[in-house]
Amino acid sequence: MRLGSLGLVASAFALALAACGGNGGSAVTPAGVAEHTTLDFAKVADYSTRSLPAHFDQSVAALDNSPASRPGDDRVATLGRVLFYDLRLSTNDRASCASCHQQALGFTDSMRFSNGISSAATTDFHAMRLGNLRYWRPGSTFWDRRAASVEAQASRPFHSLVEMGWGGAAGGFDALIRKMGKTAYYPDLFGWAFGDAAITEPRIQQSLAQFVRAMISHSSQWDTGYAQVFAPGAPNRALNRDLPNFTPQQNRGRQLFMMRVGEGGAGCSSCHLPPTFALAADARSNGLDAGEKRVFKAPSLRNAGLTGPYMHDGRFATLAEVVDFYDHGIQDGPALDNRLRQDGRPQRLNLGAADRAALVVFVMTLSDLALTTDPRFGDPFRRPAR
Repeated sequence: MRLGSLGLVASAFALALAACGGNGGSAVTPAGVAEHTTLDFAKVADYSTRSLPAHFDQSVAALDNSPASRPGDDRVATLGRVLFYDLRLSTNDRASCASCHQQALGFTDSMRFSNGISSAATTDFHAMRLGNLRYWRPGSTFWDRRAASVEAQASRPFHSLVEMGWGGAAGGFDALIRKMGKTAYYPDLFGWAFGDAAITEPRIQQSLAQFVRAMISHSSQWDTGYAQVFAPGAPNRALNRDLPNFTPQQNRGRQLFMMRVGEGGAGCSSCHLPPTFALAADARSNGLDAGEKRVFKAPSLRNAGLTGPYMHDGRFATLAEVVDFYDHGIQDGPALDNRLRQDGRPQRLNLGAADRAALVVFVMTLSDLALTTDPRFGDPFRRPAR
């Protein structure tokens, strides 16, 4: 066969592949996938194309911790959605990622510590909210930053004897992958997402990470108001301006949050960066305990108003308690962030009751019900996977 003919054959093969959905997959939903999930291979949810407000500009894009070598793929993220909600990924079909990170609650848990495969044991830390996780520039995860990336984090719950249960004698990822391979849907899903049916830990990591990074919160009451005054060239990007859709109390809370302590504010935005409200890359610990040496990481404040508790150990039940702590409860220690010091000592804002209440009301304006009800991030299973 001549080279020209080879080229025509290759082109024809490429066209046929594209017609089937690309990546070696098909646009026809396999029977096993259709039986267990609501997925439609011909109508793939859009996770990679984001329509964001103008205030999510290049300054925000620069904080994105997504690997440049792995651009977003809607099929891979869709597979991540299935993995996120699948109870079969635990040893006893009892727990999934969504068990501790519940969409309606901003992808956190209302319990101080979460149950996994058994109600007799709980996690060591409170489940973190996941919205805007992609805009934490260092990319490390968990409260103590022990995982270097979202991908690395995705494996840890599977190995946990409390969460998914595959550690030790349970057999680890080898045993998990064997279980997944026997399902009626995972071989087809991996083939659809990656071009072949191989189920591997790196592919599981990549799929979950792409799904979680797609959880972008940008549709709160604050976003609606800020979009009306946003001006990238204005002082402080117009963050100090009153918002037309806010009440006087909400605007007072906004003012306290955005302005520095020396300028009459509480300085919250120096660590919790608008518009994502994710933590600043150089932030250290917040002085929960005297003598603290660990450097903690906080999640974005988006949807913090939906439920408590708060902090890595869930010690505060309400936002009012959190504000009281930052007002007059910060303790000194080697890891304390310098932005929480005044004259070398832990800050004492000593705000009045009205101002503390205004800060709570402002944080409530960061609730994003679009994210907490978006079907792209909801449970794809027709019934609990058994």
